[in-house]
Amino acid sequence: MTCRAACLAITSLLLCFSHAFQPAAVIRQPTFSVRPSFQATALFETKEVTGVLSSGGTATVSQLIFNLVKGIVGAGVLSLPAGIAKYGNAPGAVAPAVFLIAAIGSLSAYGFALIGRSCALTGTKTFRQAWSAAVSEKSSWIPAWSVTLKTMFAVLAYSMILGDTFASLLATAGFAVSKSMALVGVTSTLLLPLCLLKNLNALAPFSLLGSLGMVYTAIAMAIRYFSKAYAVGGKFAKDLPVNLQPAFGTQSSVFNPASTILLGMLSTAYMAHFNAPKFYTELKDNTIPRYVKVVATSFAISIGLFASMAGIGFLTFGGNSAGLILNNYSSRDGLMSISRFAVALSLVFSYPLAFTGARDGVLDLLKVNNASNKFLNLLTVGLLSGITGLAIIIPDVSFVMAFAG
Repeated sequence: MTCRAACLAITSLLLCFSHAFQPAAVIRQPTFSVRPSFQATALFETKEVTGVLSSGGTATVSQLIFNLVKGIVGAGVLSLPAGIAKYGNAPGAVAPAVFLIAAIGSLSAYGFALIGRSCALTGTKTFRQAWSAAVSEKSSWIPAWSVTLKTMFAVLAYSMILGDTFASLLATAGFAVSKSMALVGVTSTLLLPLCLLKNLNALAPFSLLGSLGMVYTAIAMAIRYFSKAYAVGGKFAKDLPVNLQPAFGTQSSVFNPASTILLGMLSTAYMAHFNAPKFYTELKDNTIPRYVKVVATSFAISIGLFASMAGIGFLTFGGNSAGLILNNYSSRDGLMSISRFAVALSLVFSYPLAFTGARDGVLDLLKVNNASNKFLNLLTVGLLSGITGLAIIIPDVSFVMAFAG
């Protein structure tokens, strides 16, 4: 499959994706009954949901788009080149990978939209409540446990990447600091205060900066690829150990068991679904068409970033693409040092979004409906401490991403 064919495939998927999300003028009420404990409001007691009546929170469409893009484009994108390297080491391995990125991204977006729509039609605010209303109260533990474990893995991956990134940044500045020390420092000074926030709307401006940071990283990676700075004889080629130098062969077929590693990574990379009920309830005038606009725009941007960063990273280093692709770049490379800072900024401000999903999942499992601020603070400190400890012990973030997926 050529690069042109891959682009056509992405375009087709995105067109199908956009048509699939076109909201109907009238959305019919589902046939299942709603249990009394989750009885819908007057809006959902009518025969039709027209999207005219609305309620919701205070967040605008643009604010939620920024936050959702940051919730999606985080740790996962930096491991995708290694996912491609698991099944191929030839440049041609990029084309099927881009197709998979677009396909799974579109499916993930559709699922995210369905979750919000389910909450709208059942008048619920969490996964567990929506499942209980639509399926069964007895089996509501299934989504509760799944969401909680998934978010825990996502936050763990974020912590591992932040430890590596800040250690590299400090090394560039002339300070020899271990990954564990760097992670403890950033957790105690930055992550903990952000995770203690009760309203995440204030993060919207920083989410924009974080998104721009990921865009900068994609541009920086492209510059280094096209300038051949890491190819044989390139400016930074001799700075790298053998296991991080570019390595290319002839293997490019996606039809082998190793490709499931990339599929697992993509499953985790797009995983922001734990926050879907929160995004729907916090949207101002939260009609289904407005919610769908948030989802469609956010996932389209994310698919573009995922495809470009995964492809360029792999085309630069091939079969030796590291689990965290930034580790392949030289510490003398000023352009990529800025990129590390941009990624760190991006992950720091997207971290609270994923962490909130994990914490809410724990509260849901504990069946705590109205937790006091003191209890929330203690739970936040406890969870963050445990995740930080695991991030110090586990060595490879790509393993976490694939295993979680």
